[in-house]
Amino acid sequence: MTTNEPLLTPLNGYVGFDTLTKQFEAKMLRRGFQFNLMVVGQTGLGKSTMVNTLFSSDMLASRGRDDPSDPVPQTTTINSSSHVIVENNVKLRLNIIDTPGYGDLMNNEHCWEPIVKYIKDQYSIYLRKELTAVRDRHIPDTRVHAVLFFINPSGHSLRPIDIQVLKKLGDITNVIPVIAKADSMTIPERDSFKKRIRASLQTNNIRVYPFDHDDYNDDEREANSVVQALLPFAIVGASNIYEVDGRLIRGRQTGAGLINIEDKSMCEFTHLRDYLLRSNLHDLIDTTAYTYYESFRSKQLLALKESSAKQQAQAQAAAAAQQQYSASHAQYA
Repeated sequence: MTTNEPLLTPLNGYVGFDTLTKQFEAKMLRRGFQFNLMVVGQTGLGKSTMVNTLFSSDMLASRGRDDPSDPVPQTTTINSSSHVIVENNVKLRLNIIDTPGYGDLMNNEHCWEPIVKYIKDQYSIYLRKELTAVRDRHIPDTRVHAVLFFINPSGHSLRPIDIQVLKKLGDITNVIPVIAKADSMTIPERDSFKKRIRASLQTNNIRVYPFDHDDYNDDEREANSVVQALLPFAIVGASNIYEVDGRLIRGRQTGAGLINIEDKSMCEFTHLRDYLLRSNLHDLIDTTAYTYYESFRSKQLLALKESSAKQQAQAQAAAAAQQQYSASHAQYA
């Protein structure tokens, strides 16, 4: 029996279900949204400063040095800080996950494992709560929705350890690569560096966000291609406000002058902010749920099914052996 496609039936009067979007909006405004952002990169690349710049607030304590001769303060453990921010009646529960700077030691073998383990652990926690017989109506979501991956502005290309970490992260979450402290390079140097990084990402089959889904239309694919041509975003973090020609700007004062981080000719910070927060925030959450978590979930359930089947087969084999043993002894009794 075949199922026919539903027909478009005209209405003879106003029904009112066109208010569904308003109903949904009102409910979501009451409930709020959850977004979990992780920052990964070498120590001293300004990860905390960039997070504070993105959200125009003091989300993370900046560990900048008062004197260049001072040692660079390091994050030694994975720390999660929770915030609730409100903008135009939209409430966002925001978790910022700060990770230890990887690649800082002489022996960096498997230095990425705590980061990968943390991301997978959040999937496991969510799955356990999802499979509970009596579960919460709204499961607290600690899954990492996006990783800002900070690249050292060396001007060369990705280091072997960068490639290794990006491969591991790209398989389990949304990764957005950024060039930190891009003001340390000239514009031509920056553009050449970006090209080499994109070539390295492609050569090593590293998946970074955005990537095309099967259900994307032509317009969405075209929009993705525009962003993919910008990656990695060359950014400069700054929290100081300066007055220039009677206008307040956020910038960074250097020996060569003032860098306006919102001037797209100087810095790609606004590209990153608009892309991450103003156009793709919900898609990052959806991609985490329906792509990465779903892949993790299916693998875990298949493994559980195979383990259960194996245990059942072993139990049957043991029962058959016991039955055979009992029968043989009964024969000689």
